[in-house]
Amino acid sequence: MLPCVCWLQPILILLSSVLWTRGENCPATCLCPDPHTVDCSGRGLTRLPNEIPLDVRRLLLADNWIPRIPSDFLVLYSDLVYLDLRNNSLSHIEPGTLSTSSRLVFLDLGSNNLTEIPKGTFGESRSLIKLRLGNNPYLSMVSEDAFLGLTSLRELELERNALSTLKVGALSQLPSLRVVRLEGNPWLCNCNFANLFTWLMENSQKLPNGVDGMECSLPMDGRRVSLTQLSKDSFRECQATLTLTDLLIIIFSGISVSVVAIMTSFFLASTVHCFQRWSKGTKGDEEESEE
Repeated sequence: MLPCVCWLQPILILLSSVLWTRGENCPATCLCPDPHTVDCSGRGLTRLPNEIPLDVRRLLLADNWIPRIPSDFLVLYSDLVYLDLRNNSLSHIEPGTLSTSSRLVFLDLGSNNLTEIPKGTFGESRSLIKLRLGNNPYLSMVSEDAFLGLTSLRELELERNALSTLKVGALSQLPSLRVVRLEGNPWLCNCNFANLFTWLMENSQKLPNGVDGMECSLPMDGRRVSLTQLSKDSFRECQATLTLTDLLIIIFSGISVSVVAIMTSFFLASTVHCFQRWSKGTKGDEEESEE
């Protein structure tokens, strides 16, 4: 009996594996290679699958046609650490959608149709280590506070998007950042790019290829030049450029000075007028006394 049991054991293990892979706990048309992984990649899905196990840790949804993620989708998946949504049809992520994933470590939103990354998109996903946002051809705006709270983020990919400018604060507020990819964007070499250029030169070790693979367009003729051909002196004229805040301060200061000057003039005129009336009154009294 024992030899027979030993002979059947590999078959039983294989059958149990197949039953789990296509079992009741696995969404239809998906594969579940282990108890905590759901692989629905390349299944032609137009929406998120139903009946995803609540204890899933790795959720693979790449190469589908999914257009949106419900804002409450991740509320129940508190164990999720790996989420792959690359190469879908996502055009936006509702703020707060990803903030409930407290254990999320890896997130891939590359090769979608995202147009902007507003403040609050990721909440404060403090465990997030790697974030892929590259190859979104319509992504032209990233809020300065888009990554606020991502204190553990080490790798950020923003390559081959439609970014012409990026606030330095979006990068400088990431204390754990080790790798950032920004190549392949249509950067514009104007004064808005000056601060980012300075940051890139000071943090070139965080770029996989330094600034060698990065280019920007000159504002005068649109000619593309490599960042290696530029220096801080290239943006020297920008140092004299006043920001909107500076202009408002100057205007407000000018108005304040004008108001003070008017009030001072009115006060002095009133004082002189009163003094003249007092002088005339005093002189009249003296003349009456003499008579």
